[in-house]
Amino acid sequence: MATERDNVLRAARFERPEYIPMAFHINAACWHSYPRQDLEALMAAHTFLFPEFEPTPPRVELTSDSEAKADRSFTDPWGCTRDTTEDGIATLVTHHALADWDDLPDFRAPDPAISSGAAPIDWQAIEAGMAAALAAGRLARGGLNHGHTFLTLSDVRGYENLMYDMADEEPRLWQLIEMVEAFNAESVRRYVAAGVEWMGYADDLGMQEGPMVSPSHFRKYLKPSYGRLIAPAREAGSLVHMHSDGDIRDLVDDLLEAGVEIINLQDLVNGIDWIEARLAGKVCIDLDIDRQDITRFGTPAQIDDLVREEVERLGSREGGLMMIYGLYPGVPLENAGALMSAMERYATHFS
Repeated sequence: MATERDNVLRAARFERPEYIPMAFHINAACWHSYPRQDLEALMAAHTFLFPEFEPTPPRVELTSDSEAKADRSFTDPWGCTRDTTEDGIATLVTHHALADWDDLPDFRAPDPAISSGAAPIDWQAIEAGMAAALAAGRLARGGLNHGHTFLTLSDVRGYENLMYDMADEEPRLWQLIEMVEAFNAESVRRYVAAGVEWMGYADDLGMQEGPMVSPSHFRKYLKPSYGRLIAPAREAGSLVHMHSDGDIRDLVDDLLEAGVEIINLQDLVNGIDWIEARLAGKVCIDLDIDRQDITRFGTPAQIDDLVREEVERLGSREGGLMMIYGLYPGVPLENAGALMSAMERYATHFS
C-alpha cells in the first residue's frame, strides 16, 4: 500500500493514486459547542480520516493556542486589532494598522525570522517536523499564513480603503504591496530551505457571488506577487496548493497562470457543473465540501449523494481529486458522522 505521501503525490500528478485523499478538520470552536465525548466517538469510528486519533488527553485536537478568544482584543504582528465573539472562530479586524497613509513612514512588517504574520514561528521546529513527516511516510507540508497577500492588505488598510487605493492607483499602495511580498518571500525561502514538498498559499478571494477584487485589479496588483512567491517553490519541486473561500471563477485562470497546481475551492459556491467543465481532468482539484447548505441543513442521505456525485463527476481513476471538509458549530453531529462515512466510502470509488 502506498504511503500517504506517495498517494497524495500520485493524486496531484494524475498518476493513479490508490485512493482519493480525504481530510476532515474539526475547528477549535467545535470543542466548546459539542459534547467532547461525541466528537471523540466520531473520530474513533473513522480511522481512515483520523488514523492517529488517541482518546487519552491531552490532545492537540482539544486545545488551541490561537488568540481567537471571545471578548478579548489582541494586536496581531501587523499591528491590527482583532476581536471575535466565539472562542476558536476566526477574528475580525476592528482597527486597521494603516488606515491612514500618513502613518506609512513608521509602518513596519513583522520579522519573518520569528513570525508567520499571525503568530510566532519556530523555523527549527518546522524543519524537524518536516523531517519527521518524511520519516513517517507523510508529505513535508508548509505554507504561508492564511491571507498572505490580499487579506493582509485588506486587514492593514481596510477593505474599502484598499478598493479605493486600487481604483485610484494610489502610488503608496505599491510600497505596502512590496513590504508584504518581501515578508512572504522570506517565509517561502525558509520553507524551501527546510525541504517543503507541499507549499500552501491560502488567500480568500471570493464572496458568495463573485470575487472580492476585480479580475483586472487582481492581475495588476496581486497576480505578479503571487507568481514571484510561487516560483521558488515550483523551482524546488514542491507542489503548490492554493486555497480560497468564495466564488473565484473569474480568477481561477489567473491563479493557474501564476503557478498554482492544486486548487482548493468550494463546491456549491463555484458550482459542480462549472468545476467539472473547467477544471476536472485538467488540474488537481482539492474540493472544499459544502458547509452552508447540505451538510448543515440536509439529511445523511443527501450528504452521501453529494459526495458520491462530486467524486463521480470530478474524479477519475487517473487522479486529480482530493476532498476536504471543515466542521464548524451548528452542523448536526449526525450529519458530521454521515459525511465522515461518505468520505471514507467514496475515497476508494475508483480503486
